[in-house]
Amino acid sequence: MLIKIAKPSDLHESDVTPESIYLSRRRFMGGMAGLGAGLALSGHVHANEDYSDVPEGDAPAWLKEKISETEWRAITPSNPDKDKIAPFDDASGYNNFFEFGTDKGDPARHAGSLETQPWSVVVDGEVNNGGRFALEDFAKPSQFEERIYRLRCVEAWSMVIPWLGIPLADIIKRADPTSKAKYVRFETLVDPEQMRGQRSSFSIIDWPYVEGLRLDEAMHPLTILAMGMYGRELPNQNGAPLRLVVPWKYGFKSIKSIVRISLVEEQPVNSWQAIAANEYGFYANVNPNVDHPRWSQATERRLPNSLFNPNTIDTLMFNGYADEVAELYAGMDLKENY
Repeated sequence: MLIKIAKPSDLHESDVTPESIYLSRRRFMGGMAGLGAGLALSGHVHANEDYSDVPEGDAPAWLKEKISETEWRAITPSNPDKDKIAPFDDASGYNNFFEFGTDKGDPARHAGSLETQPWSVVVDGEVNNGGRFALEDFAKPSQFEERIYRLRCVEAWSMVIPWLGIPLADIIKRADPTSKAKYVRFETLVDPEQMRGQRSSFSIIDWPYVEGLRLDEAMHPLTILAMGMYGRELPNQNGAPLRLVVPWKYGFKSIKSIVRISLVEEQPVNSWQAIAANEYGFYANVNPNVDHPRWSQATERRLPNSLFNPNTIDTLMFNGYADEVAELYAGMDLKENY
């Protein structure tokens, strides 16, 4: 059993902050009080991995401090022989991030110039403590944790990645949702000058990229906002500086470079659902029994692999997290609600 203990905020307000932003941020940060100490997660205490071969990043000072204070605890996949952490080069070099191109290597080739400092996120909608907040204001009240999760793409490939981040529930509780809040809607950055995929005439996405979760999914202890991986900050191509990670869902749900989090009453239409609702549903739970029209979901290629060693494994229901999340969907037709 792995227990999260809330850590008091060490954030100090700046005297030069405009009053309206100061008051909004103060209410937002204050929402941490009363979260209590208990967040039970299955898994075990995990020793710090050796990331000495991972290239050093360029994190701002506050993020370096948070990473150095990370509680090295993890939700670890259950099969240590098959669920080995992917090499950093694979995790950072093989990505879907259509804001930078459609080839798996495009994000690594083209995302390096994205300016991620400073970064702010709007929290709005059905909340009492909304506003625009600096990324460090998200991070400082919460204890960073390492979460070793499977990442399963709907294209039938997968990796195991050690993320660094905070529970999304921390942010939602601080925002103090109203009784009308039933879903969480996310938006990524729109900046065609920096994101070449957004200015491509061949793009089929109506930017910004949008994703959504049911509120209980967003509040689940496995759902995190990641700001790092492999003991360092996120590389740009992996969704820097802030991305969602929902390990029991297909990878396209884990939206990258987030700039807006909205609590809403109606179910959002996510970007891929808007493009092809017959192929991409709202829930997108990993399910080996429901195939995508173009890819069987019964098995997956675990990266790293090769032509002569495809490293094919059976796909697990809810990506192996059924014990933790199956109750969220009790009584639902998972074929209809794909």
